[in-house]
Amino acid sequence: MSEQGAIDKNSLTRRDFLKLLGAAGLGLAFAPFVDWGKYMPNPQTVTLTKQAVILSDGTRANVNTFPINHQEVITYPSTGDSVLDKEAFKQWNLIRLPADLGGSVNDVTAFRVYSIICLHLWCVWKYVPVGEVAGNDKGQCPCHGSMYDPLSGKAIAGPASVQAPPSNILPTLNLEADNHGNLSIKPATWNVYKNGVIGYGRFVAT
Repeated sequence: MSEQGAIDKNSLTRRDFLKLLGAAGLGLAFAPFVDWGKYMPNPQTVTLTKQAVILSDGTRANVNTFPINHQEVITYPSTGDSVLDKEAFKQWNLIRLPADLGGSVNDVTAFRVYSIICLHLWCVWKYVPVGEVAGNDKGQCPCHGSMYDPLSGKAIAGPASVQAPPSNILPTLNLEADNHGNLSIKPATWNVYKNGVIGYGRFVAT
């Protein structure tokens, strides 16, 4: 290969590199304006139907027996495959509120269900009851300190709390109870104006 050919080949390589660098910069410039919620992992491949709330011991959650100010992890939507159902994006925190927030009534208003995926960097948060101190019961993420209001699912402390809507409010599920008090999950709608987008958040009416 001639010296001129080698120069042309190197020039082409540099030119391609500069094009790639420019494209990457353009992508970064527009990244904040992309609705990333459309691309978050969500269980949309399963036909969603009403589903009984099954607890870790295999029993059905019931408004008359589920403890006040208590949390259990439940699966939705359940596929019946024990491996797939352990995937974090199918896990939800079922919370019965403390008495001072309405948890003492035996109906669905005493309960909340939120995705366990923290809205900051996708760690797994849990509900931490704090005994007799009213108002101290919160969802807490161990990774970076984000905290969630159990009544609304809104981030109230930590990095998730300074994220713009909808990424500061946890996705939720809606419950219903039959005549015996057994809880079921109503079919969810995965968008930010309904049940939310797992890992991304939801809007709430103001």
